[in-house]
Amino acid sequence: MKIKFASANPSTGSLAVPVFEKSTLSDAAKAVDKAAGGAITRAIKASRFSGKAGETLEIYAPAGVDANRIIALGVGAKGKLDGNGFEKAGASLVKSLLTGGETDLAVVLTTVADAEMAARFGLGCRLAAYRFDAYRTKLDDSKKPSLKNVTLVVDDEKAGKAAWKSWGAVADGVDLARDLVNEPPNVLTPPAYAKKVQGLADLGLEIEVLGEKEMKKLGMNALLGVGQGSVLESQLVIMKWNGGKKGDKPLAFVGKGVCFDSGGISLKPGQGMDEMKGDMGGSAAVVGLMRALAGRKAKVNAIGVIGLVENMPDGNAQRPGDIVTSMSGQTIEILNTDAEGRLVLADALWHTQKEFDPEFIIDLATLTGAILIALGHEHAGIFSNDDKIAEGLTKAGLASDEKVWRLPVGPEYDRQIDSPVADMKNIGEGRLAGSITAAQFLQRYVNGKPWCHIDIAGTGMWAGSKDPRLPTFGTGYGVRLLDRFVRDNYEK
Repeated sequence: MKIKFASANPSTGSLAVPVFEKSTLSDAAKAVDKAAGGAITRAIKASRFSGKAGETLEIYAPAGVDANRIIALGVGAKGKLDGNGFEKAGASLVKSLLTGGETDLAVVLTTVADAEMAARFGLGCRLAAYRFDAYRTKLDDSKKPSLKNVTLVVDDEKAGKAAWKSWGAVADGVDLARDLVNEPPNVLTPPAYAKKVQGLADLGLEIEVLGEKEMKKLGMNALLGVGQGSVLESQLVIMKWNGGKKGDKPLAFVGKGVCFDSGGISLKPGQGMDEMKGDMGGSAAVVGLMRALAGRKAKVNAIGVIGLVENMPDGNAQRPGDIVTSMSGQTIEILNTDAEGRLVLADALWHTQKEFDPEFIIDLATLTGAILIALGHEHAGIFSNDDKIAEGLTKAGLASDEKVWRLPVGPEYDRQIDSPVADMKNIGEGRLAGSITAAQFLQRYVNGKPWCHIDIAGTGMWAGSKDPRLPTFGTGYGVRLLDRFVRDNYEK
């Protein structure tokens, strides 16, 4: 679906006008209401529509206006509009019209939204329009999206288009992340995933792919151990965006990319195992972010690193009781092969800090079920050795509506992952503080660099959200959060 900007109302399609709370018509709504002989006012009186953010009220075949239908769009309290509210309003509008037969929609935002706010409205429209129908060959026409174009009518068309270049790139990044999470695991294998990322070189990203031979030479035995039960070769993909000043340290983002997680020898229960195609959600967020940064020509240097593996049971699979030597030289006793994501990240984190000497490292992973017990689906958990990064991510979470909640790390948790036969073990003691001990494990591989771990097990895959911006399953969580974090803290 395309987002366009204009300074005048198109003469075809449907027409949406903002209405504030308590059914207060905006200037645009008043003008359309007058032209339509008071149709909006009468429809509001005959309904329970009140102008709350996201509410819609449709009037079909109205007289006096060149539109197939008029939509009264609730945008909330006048004077209290914000970017997230505008995103939700745009998403609600598109959600209500997406499969309704209409192809063109105009939304009159003059006098209500500046260019930046209008672009956020467009972002909400794009987020709500997302579908993953690539493998649905018998989808009835009535269930297919019909809406093709959304035109935002604004006071300053040029400024609106300029703002959309930036936010449209974010929408592209989120769409890519969602596609990656939703792809079936027989299609998005580690080698196929790496090849897909290589296609982003067209946007100006520098892409490097390390295969098993190169990783073996570097000593990445923690990552390689996870994938040794699969017939598919593990990969490490490095993406570079050089949009900042030459010599500035890069911002580093690392993602867990377990393309399918059976649990390995510590096999998961069969029920729900299909969802483990999404166990690469952290890597998808990193890829989506790098696509967004390149697409909007962000004025920063950034590195994205993703470790891609498949965790399978096999005669050659890693066993509980094995001891592996990671790239850092630290040894790890494997007590549960389903605690595999931290092993992938261990080598990816170490390589990132050693090879690129970044300003900081932020890693994302669908890492622990324990984070769901602690925070549900509403917040991702963050764990950091740096207050500035944690505070910045908290603010970025509120600004982007991808919220985070900080949980502790500290030496008192180390005893839970200390091993009597190796430097550490890959799980803690029982069910206690499972998300924290996983983060504590990762912290041993950042070598003192400013770092934050984001556990997105509850937010990266979610089928029950009522937020109109979110689809079923792969949410693309992390792209908007990290893009906002970069915008607000590192772009001058």
